[in-house]
Amino acid sequence: MTDRNGIAVVGTLLVDNIYEISAYPAEGELTQIRSVKRACGGLVPNNGIGLKKIAPHMPVYAVGKVGKDDSGMFALDVMKQAGLDISSVKVSEGEATSFTAVMSIPGGQRTFFSYPGCCATFGCDDIDWDHLPCKMLHLGYFLLLEKVDGGDGLKILQEAKARGIETSIDLVSENSDRYSLVVPCLPYVDNLIINELEAAKICGMEPSEENLPRIAEKLLEMGVRQRVIIHMPSLGLCKTRESLTLLPSVDLPKGYIKGKTGAGDAFCSGALIAIARNASDREILELAEAAAVASLSEADAVSGIAEEKTLLENIRKFGRE
Repeated sequence: MTDRNGIAVVGTLLVDNIYEISAYPAEGELTQIRSVKRACGGLVPNNGIGLKKIAPHMPVYAVGKVGKDDSGMFALDVMKQAGLDISSVKVSEGEATSFTAVMSIPGGQRTFFSYPGCCATFGCDDIDWDHLPCKMLHLGYFLLLEKVDGGDGLKILQEAKARGIETSIDLVSENSDRYSLVVPCLPYVDNLIINELEAAKICGMEPSEENLPRIAEKLLEMGVRQRVIIHMPSLGLCKTRESLTLLPSVDLPKGYIKGKTGAGDAFCSGALIAIARNASDREILELAEAAAVASLSEADAVSGIAEEKTLLENIRKFGRE
């Protein structure tokens, strides 16, 4: 297949069941659930829907696994309604769709109970490569997908590169020494798009702003093929072997941020759209930041995101720190 176009988002695909409660009960006590909401979550819908909102004409292919259950059908419908191509999502007869039960006190604490489900068994063999016409493939989240972390992430990236597909990956942040699992994958990653904590963990360095350029340089030395993109609250960084680009964050007014869920995914979606059209490194950071800032304006991951022109117009209203 030579006529490739669009971006495939591959990996974590789940449903968030959000239960609003007034307070957490003590052990053995009961509390009432005030309301129940359901949302589609994980890298595949978060990045996929973000990509379609930024660039509606860009083909976006969802690649993952759900169960043949109500949650799986819900997730498929949400992505289809958003304009994603869901033909590469595998529906498993014998496994349940991955889900997270979120116990949420309005304006306060949230607690998460996660069921791995189909995500744990998703791997390279679940991808129909001959019918996936993407130009770019974005895989994640590493450290959250059991089979991907166990070696299939490397297989997916190797197969993508063998087919001439440009690759990128994303991780989840965790306080562990498991980041070494990602290191063998780096020579097959064209674009590494992660936050400062994840980048520092891979390199074994402190995640300070002054260390960021050296961290990015080390990640290139470890094998990243084209560029390292790192985002942190104070700035965004894009490092290639030829150049270093830094972009200070915009100064948001008090009360602007309604929620931080999915802001990292939004940043990644903006970066991928800019990379897909061969934008400059500064333009990559500008669109990535604009998407993340828009995401922060709403409580969920994707509602605040808009088309590229609108995103860039909106962010110009703010000064830089």
